[in-house]
Amino acid sequence: MTIAEILSLLGGVGLFLFGMSIMSTGLKNSCGDNLQVILEKATTNKLVAVLVGIAMTVLVQSSSATDVMVIGFVNSGMMTLAQAIGVILGANIGTTITAQITAFNIATFTPFLLFIGAVMYLFMKNNLTKHIGSVIMGFGMLFQGITIMKAAIAPLSKSAMFINFLSTLRNPFLALVFGVAFTALLQSSSSATVIFQAFVVQGILDYDIAVYLVIGAAIGSVTPNLLASLTANRNGKRSAILNLLFNLFRAAVIIVIIHISDWLGHPLLGWIQTLSADPGRQIANTHTIFAILAVVVLFPVTDYIIKLTYTFIPELPEETRAAEDRQLVFMTQVNNVPPNMAIHQAQLEAARMGAIAAENFEKAIDCFFDYSAEKVEDVEEREETVNILNHAIQDAMVKLQALDLTPENLRRISAITIAVTDIERISDHAENIIEYATRMKNKKTKLSKKASKELKDMADNSMEVVELAIDTFASENYDNLSKIEKIESKVDKQEKQLINHHIERLMENKCEPIAGVIFSDMVTDLERCADHAINIAYALKEH
Repeated sequence: MTIAEILSLLGGVGLFLFGMSIMSTGLKNSCGDNLQVILEKATTNKLVAVLVGIAMTVLVQSSSATDVMVIGFVNSGMMTLAQAIGVILGANIGTTITAQITAFNIATFTPFLLFIGAVMYLFMKNNLTKHIGSVIMGFGMLFQGITIMKAAIAPLSKSAMFINFLSTLRNPFLALVFGVAFTALLQSSSSATVIFQAFVVQGILDYDIAVYLVIGAAIGSVTPNLLASLTANRNGKRSAILNLLFNLFRAAVIIVIIHISDWLGHPLLGWIQTLSADPGRQIANTHTIFAILAVVVLFPVTDYIIKLTYTFIPELPEETRAAEDRQLVFMTQVNNVPPNMAIHQAQLEAARMGAIAAENFEKAIDCFFDYSAEKVEDVEEREETVNILNHAIQDAMVKLQALDLTPENLRRISAITIAVTDIERISDHAENIIEYATRMKNKKTKLSKKASKELKDMADNSMEVVELAIDTFASENYDNLSKIEKIESKVDKQEKQLINHHIERLMENKCEPIAGVIFSDMVTDLERCADHAINIAYALKEH
């Protein structure tokens, strides 16, 4: 194989991968946020989750992309591992569509697809048309890349060196390992399978060996997910481990089925070959049938795979608490209780969310003045809890409005809904505060002692007014309203004073620029938290 042929092969692989990326991006853009919404809505019904996984992967043409989205949802607590494994199972079936498509020989029409796609993308003004154009253009690139790869691979059938290398893969185990390594290197099981498919079409590789390369490619496909999970929390990491375990079990199941079918005298591989005389289609069919078989066999035991995942990454006590915090405690039967009781449950739920947000605000302030990575992670986890509770409570409040309500009931529902929004904003400000702390840590800057003391005093006041407001909202005891107003007014004055002092320090060059910006932002966040606290304190009070 000449240097030119090697470069041509690499170029074909690159064009294939780029075409797949362009097509995936175009599909996601044309669908807007619907892809993620559908994926997020995959419920506890694992069969529905499997179908969603298939549909999503067919659309984006990448099981890795679907699995990475799953890691993100599990990481944020919007999806459980039980939901995730259903989507993962579906993604393993959906990804086989690429091989089925590439088994068609449409090289003659590829330049036309590229032309039409480019015209739509470059010259049309409508965004949807442009996105569809990018899909068509990516589709054309994908097939053009395959055409280039096939042309570059053809001479390998006459290369003694390459034939000798392939002879080492006669051992199924070595073929399996090579499939894993090759796919991990390419970061795409679809592209690896297409290359193996091209080897078979050109007569360079025997079908029986290509089968084990395809099995190995499924295992190697988890590499992007494992890399994506490195920055995820423990749940996100579990999602990646879950994917790896499934693919390992999948490989074991398929190999066992192959050998059992041979032993029974009804070879599975022989039957697959009878479905089509085209070698490329045989590989595509093998890929699809293996995926479906694995899902059928492993679907009933997914709960055990999930349990095994927890043996690798055990659940910590704080995770158990977070999981409990993210579930509605009081608003579980809003349609089965009297309206007054349901609204009281909503108040209790909002107050519980408020206590979590207040704790998060306190932890964020502590992190700002005494930074640690563990504190940052703690605040981020609690912020996710508040966000999840916010959505859950808002959804439950919508159900409340369908009840037979009096004007007073409607007033209280509206007030609680607004209070929940204010509570969620306090936790958002807590997240802002840890971002300031992290920025100061990374930039190796710090506040002056005077600035730090001023900010600490203001933070203590803001924290006190938030705690008093949450207590007032929960108890509807308004004895502390005057105290809350007094502290909030003090925070307003501190905001003006601290900004003036900050300007004076800037004029005297006593303040580092980055620290100065963070100081101003921090003052603003603290004052806004006090404003939200006033809203919460007065939320349920009749005017």
